[in-house]
Amino acid sequence: MPRVFVQGSPVDSYPRPAPEARRGSVRRVTEVGEEVLHRPSRDVTEFGPDLAALIDDMFLTMYVAEGAGLAANQVGVDLRLFVYDCPDDEGVRHVGHIVNPVLDPLAPAGRRLLDEGEGCLSVPGAVMDVPRPDRAVVRGLDKDANALVIEGTGYFARCLAHETDHVNGQVYLDRLSKRDRKEALRQVADRRDEVFARRAAKTAALSG
Repeated sequence: MPRVFVQGSPVDSYPRPAPEARRGSVRRVTEVGEEVLHRPSRDVTEFGPDLAALIDDMFLTMYVAEGAGLAANQVGVDLRLFVYDCPDDEGVRHVGHIVNPVLDPLAPAGRRLLDEGEGCLSVPGAVMDVPRPDRAVVRGLDKDANALVIEGTGYFARCLAHETDHVNGQVYLDRLSKRDRKEALRQVADRRDEVFARRAAKTAALSG
C-alpha cells in the first residue's frame, strides 16, 4: 500500500515539511474564547493567489505549532478551509488542504466510536479523550476549485472530523462534559507558556 497520499491520491514520496510551508509565513494561532473560533466560517467564493498564499501560511504555521491539522479560523481568517499533514493508524501519511469541507454523515450501523486523546492548537497544552468515529469522508474543493473527496480512518479520521468541526464553529471542548472541559482548561493554564515557548523557538529558528 502507498505510504503517502497527497490530496487523497497516492504518491511515491512527498517532502517533509510539505513544499507549501517553504513559501509561507508564520501566523498567530487563535485561542479558545476568540469569537472567530466559535461561529461558522464563511464559504470560500474566490479562488486565486490570495487563497494559495493563505494555504502556504497555514501549512507553515501548522508545522511550527506541531499540529496535524489547522483550520483557517485558527489563524483568524473567517473562511471554510483547513490543511493537514497527518498519519492514520497504519502509519500512512496524508497531506493536503480542503476548501468548503462537508463531513458525510455515517450510518450508526456502519461506524465505530473511538474514545481517544485529542488536542488542539487553539487549546494549547490540553489533551482529552473525545469519542469520534473511526472513519470519516469529507467532500469539498481544492484551491483551484476542483472537487475533492478525502477519506480517512483511525487518527486521520479524527483529524478530518476535528478540522471540519472548526469550520463549523466548534472546538473539541464543546464535545466534553462540563467537568472534562474544566480539566482541559486547567491543563491549558499549566502548559500554555511551555507550548508558546516551543512555538517561538521554532519560529526564531526558521527566521535565523
